[in-house]
Amino acid sequence: MRTLSLLPLLLALPAAANAADAPDPARLKTTVEKLVSFGTRHTLSSPTDPKRGIGAARAWAADELDKIGEACGCLQVQRIGRTFTGPRAPDGVEVIDVLGIQHGRNPNRVVIVGAHIDSRVSDAMDATSDAPGANDDGSGVALVLEAARILSKEKFDATIVYAIFSGEEQGLWGGQLLAETARERGWEVSAMLNNDIVGNTMGQNGVRVADRVRVFSEGIRASEDLKEQLARRGNGGEDDGPSRMLAKTIDGIAAAIPGGLDVFVDRRPDRFGRGGDHEPFLKLGYPAVRFSVGAENWTQQHQDLRTEGGIVYGDTVDKMDFPYLAKVTAINVAAIRRFASAPGTPAGVTISGALSYDTQVKWQPVAGATGYRIRWRRTDAPGWTGSRDVEGTSATIANVIVDDHLFAVSALGANGAESVPALAGPEPRPR
Repeated sequence: MRTLSLLPLLLALPAAANAADAPDPARLKTTVEKLVSFGTRHTLSSPTDPKRGIGAARAWAADELDKIGEACGCLQVQRIGRTFTGPRAPDGVEVIDVLGIQHGRNPNRVVIVGAHIDSRVSDAMDATSDAPGANDDGSGVALVLEAARILSKEKFDATIVYAIFSGEEQGLWGGQLLAETARERGWEVSAMLNNDIVGNTMGQNGVRVADRVRVFSEGIRASEDLKEQLARRGNGGEDDGPSRMLAKTIDGIAAAIPGGLDVFVDRRPDRFGRGGDHEPFLKLGYPAVRFSVGAENWTQQHQDLRTEGGIVYGDTVDKMDFPYLAKVTAINVAAIRRFASAPGTPAGVTISGALSYDTQVKWQPVAGATGYRIRWRRTDAPGWTGSRDVEGTSATIANVIVDDHLFAVSALGANGAESVPALAGPEPRPR
């Protein structure tokens, strides 16, 4: 084991976007207004009408990605689709996702940023009434397109997938389609960032919350079997699963953005009793989180356009806060830049040291890593308090007792970019 100097790594960190590449509130607003102009984007609306419905909206979004790709020569637009049937589509419906794929030096390791393009009103089966879907989820689609415009100007180690889902309101089908496609293609998903309802600051209670964005993440993994859950319980890692670690890392990234937003790490997979397109990724074991506003207004979600009891219902553009949406976009862009620049997250991270005041940490080598960062904290601490940068794939941390501390390891690239850390667990027992 050899300790690394921090200075060269810090000097080599990927450059942040300059002011000209910052997310543009006016451009975000223009995108949302265009999406609203399609009248309804209900999943069961017309797939072929050139001006109204889900088909026209998807075609426009694909064209926007095509334009970005033409400008950079780096973006491939794909459409993937499958027929889904369920209570909200009893006769079946073809769900199509529009993807912009920015190939990195490693085509199989991917970072996904996504949002759903479909909208709805009060009746989930109403495919004809106007359903503006400005905030839910025109805001997320605008964010994805803005991220593509900014990041397409750069080159990365990992491949970035800009995903525009359909079928969310009918059953999270667009997320399921891409998650299963990722598995079929053998993608190594470093992070999936789902952005759903990210553009308002006025809550239903009349209180404005413009200083934070919620990032939801699971602790115990949906994909873990009972044996794996018991192992996590025995290790004390309930708050450090891959998705929770992803959310915490995003929190740290956001804290470094001047004038940005605080990330509220919400320790649930999603809002209470609700769901989003990141959940199919969780079921397949991929690290995924959901971004959503700090204060929701339910009179502006899934509502027929009307005025009732003095309340104006409907998900319309005038209810949104575009400077706030730009700040949420900036966090996504910074996170994607970091994760796509860094090597993958280490696997096989283990600790040992029972009956000792020293802790031994081991892990498997990561392709492209020039070093590793070992982190630790006391088991009663919320965040990491100690770290050491090393070469090799093992190290001994002296006088840090394994009984009272949690450990994790991240990979460092030659440019100084750091992966999401992986929690260390006990070494497998010989059979």
